Amino acid sequence: MRIWENGVPVGMKQYPAEFKADAVALYRSGPGATIKAVAADLGVDTETLRNWIRAADGRRPGSHFAAQPDASAPDSTEVAALRKRVRELEEERDILRKAARYFATETRW
Repeated sequence: MRIWENGVPVGMKQYPAEFKADAVALYRSGPGATIKAVAADLGVDTETLRNWIRAADGRRPGSHFAAQPDASAPDSTEVAALRKRVRELEEERDILRKAARYFATETRW
């Protein structure tokens, strides 16, 4: 039998929102980072961290499907414009990389 206090079972840890956000950011920042490893480093349960990640993605904890973005949202045009700009910048970067490689081979004496 669980004893409840303020809507939370007694004995369950309460984490500040900033800690949760930092934990999710830590998981996302590390290439190849696993939920299990990050949770162990932070001293939280793996399911707790998984729920925080789902909540940050706008999904309900326990849900296995991503929330579908609202196509009629006013930000969708801004997102489309930003994605187009990212493609343009990536293309420019690739051109500069090719030029740098070309000139690097031309200047070998």
